[in-house]
Amino acid sequence: MKREYYSNSIALFIKSDVDEILGKLTRNSDFDLGQNQRDAWIEEINILQKVLVSYSGSIYFEYSIPRMGKRIDVVLIIGQAIFILEFKVGDKEFSSSAIDQVWDYALDLKNFHSSSHDHFIAPILIATNAKNITPVISLTPQSDKVLFPIKSNTETLMSVINNTLALLDGATIDINEWEKGRYFPTPTIVEAAMALYRGHSVENISRSDAGATNLTQTSEVVSEIIKSSRDKSQKSICFVTGVPGAGKTLIGLNIANKHTDKDSELYSVFLSGNGPLVAILREALTRDKVAHEKEKGAKMTKGEAMRGVKSFIQNVHNFRDDCLKDEKPPIEHVVLFDEAQRAWNLEQTANFMQRKKGRPDFNQSEPEFLISCLDRHSDWAVVVCLVGGGQEINTGEAGISEWIECLNRSFPDWNIYVSSRLTDSEYGAGKILDKIKNHKNVFTKDELHLSVSMRSFRAEHVSLLVKQILDIDVKEAQKTLTQVRLKYPIVITRDISKAKEWLKKQARGSERYGMIVSSQAERLKPHSIFVKSPMDPIHWFLDGKEDVRSSYYLEDVATEFDIQGLELDWSCVFWDADFRHTENGWDFRSFVGSKWNYIKKSERQMYLKNAYRVLLTRARQGMVIVIPPGDPLDPTRNPDFYNPIFSYLKSIGFEEI
Repeated sequence: MKREYYSNSIALFIKSDVDEILGKLTRNSDFDLGQNQRDAWIEEINILQKVLVSYSGSIYFEYSIPRMGKRIDVVLIIGQAIFILEFKVGDKEFSSSAIDQVWDYALDLKNFHSSSHDHFIAPILIATNAKNITPVISLTPQSDKVLFPIKSNTETLMSVINNTLALLDGATIDINEWEKGRYFPTPTIVEAAMALYRGHSVENISRSDAGATNLTQTSEVVSEIIKSSRDKSQKSICFVTGVPGAGKTLIGLNIANKHTDKDSELYSVFLSGNGPLVAILREALTRDKVAHEKEKGAKMTKGEAMRGVKSFIQNVHNFRDDCLKDEKPPIEHVVLFDEAQRAWNLEQTANFMQRKKGRPDFNQSEPEFLISCLDRHSDWAVVVCLVGGGQEINTGEAGISEWIECLNRSFPDWNIYVSSRLTDSEYGAGKILDKIKNHKNVFTKDELHLSVSMRSFRAEHVSLLVKQILDIDVKEAQKTLTQVRLKYPIVITRDISKAKEWLKKQARGSERYGMIVSSQAERLKPHSIFVKSPMDPIHWFLDGKEDVRSSYYLEDVATEFDIQGLELDWSCVFWDADFRHTENGWDFRSFVGSKWNYIKKSERQMYLKNAYRVLLTRARQGMVIVIPPGDPLDPTRNPDFYNPIFSYLKSIGFEEI
């Protein structure tokens, strides 16, 4: 598949007629072009035909970056360098957003394009009407052969290319080999949702190397179960398991996106009880849809865009309430339930129904009621449960065992498809599964488990490392850390200012960073961290560096409830005295009034441990963990609460800054 609208050798590009090049660009474009775009292409062509007259190599116009839903204006392969050119035709200034844009393109090729990994990449931002430019050319301190974005105008572009090539010492790039390179993207869940909603397939926006092939395989197996259930008029439930960041949500979004036509019998809906995730995905898709329509010259209001998005991604509680009001079968035959382990148990559901819905006689757990809604169909139905291990973080979350229990209790005729790893300890379904292991309609499929984390393209074993840390398996954690640290930096500190400085130095372009803490971390106020202070997750996750409400400002913090199911590129995890390390294991505390109280219930202890599991697995590229020093004059922040935590992490081998 050609990724660009136009490509050629530089020699033939220079000799080609402008109208011929423009014709190819226009024919290959996937949307209606306005005059502004045509004029921009003509100016870019004219500039480059003059600038490149003495160079040999290859040129690519409108090079696709599907993970970002963008196209690079021009990619040049000359000598030992890959040049990323972003033109701002008519501009006199270099905006910070434009600088981040060209930097993002360079990092995307560096991280995800196989034949670009080992080459120098020079991002150049060209404001054609800028004056008095003195371009600065230098490599970034990360030592990965990516240069700082270079500011140029039309007149300085040739010298920028010359000086860049003179600075770099490397082998000439084999253009044929470079063009054969495959794109192995690892998008954030927000990027993935936008790309899928635009029409990209999961294969186009996810890694396809040997270590991650099961993402596509899992999607195909789930699709086969859905089609088989329809063809045979059967009702089925399917449990997809996976390590944190493995792509469970992506599987659900991919299948739901394939069947958005309400007139289709395969019409599907993606459900989540994660309020922040639903709000953020909806807002991101709405903004992207409006912007995409604007690029095509069409007008769409935000309200119009949001209506379509809401039918694609729904809050599970809204779906539940609709089924309470209307006892007919829902319009959907297929429901994909994200973070199914967080569905409410009987006590929590009954309590809610009595208080909020006036239903004192309600006697079903949330899993049982949701299955019963799909069971209303006379022909077929499918429920797909996307299950994360060790992710229950709130009171009343039933875990996966309740789904199995209610199937055994109330739906004996349903087919049950389970991941071969559902018996693992973190899913808590082993003993329950034993009850139905001889059920004629139970099928085990290895493909329903996602074993490789897709969140961190730098290190696949971060979730394993975190599990070992939380299980206090020091020797194994030390071994895993030696693998992880080669590509994924994790550092510890007692100083929050050092942590913030470290974050800002690591992040490049629009790579997102932010501070995250446990919802029980109530004694961080002396560090200006107010865990109970309300923050808007939409602004925190989606807005840019110029917005004080965004994560970039490092003022507002997100808790495990805000960030579960989402991710940052770089995170600062602030570790309070709610989760303490002792010689006898973890000590679980809750701050009430003016003192720390013991958490005695095993269920609440599990929630707190899982909260730290969520926090420590949110970063895609690296993290800094802050363990405050405490204050000997403050009994609620006694240094003895914090020092053992720091010593424990130090013993595993984390570098201190």
